[in-house]
Amino acid sequence: MELPKFKYSPNAYKIDIFKSVEGICSVCNEKRNLKYESSFYSIDDPEYICPWCIADGSASKKYDGEFNDYCGIEGISPDPSEEKNNTFSKEDLLEVTTKTPSYNSWQQEVWLTHCNEPCAFIGYADSKMIEPYIDEVIDDIEESGYDLELIKNHLSKDSHLVGYLFQCVQCNQHRLHIDCD
Repeated sequence: MELPKFKYSPNAYKIDIFKSVEGICSVCNEKRNLKYESSFYSIDDPEYICPWCIADGSASKKYDGEFNDYCGIEGISPDPSEEKNNTFSKEDLLEVTTKTPSYNSWQQEVWLTHCNEPCAFIGYADSKMIEPYIDEVIDDIEESGYDLELIKNHLSKDSHLVGYLFQCVQCNQHRLHIDCD
């Protein structure tokens, strides 16, 4: 059976959020061999979620949960009545929150946006990985409060200062979120 694809996380199977573990999915009750092991915000804590139940939204629906916090999407206010929330389609927001696996981070995940749409999460980024995109992500670095030279020399994929690389699904502009422990 072909693995489901995720519009806003095209590399989901390469970023260490799915583990090869035999089990019965808590949602579809099917025997699976790929278990989701990242954030899921729900009152219940399901034992096993497979990628198919993430992609079709059934995991979120069954457990009334989110894989990515609505308020963690850049530009979204916790107050749904605020006008700035109208720049994104409800379908795109629901796709990110209820049908897109999250990524592992030090703090609360942040989902970057561009061209009035959530970006695709490309992966964890170190200094070398962002070199070709430095001109595209310079604004993100400056807004992060971190020194440019620090980012150019010490950004890592798995240490104390981690980069999270996103890409606009409309114009291909790269974006960078930076987090530290």
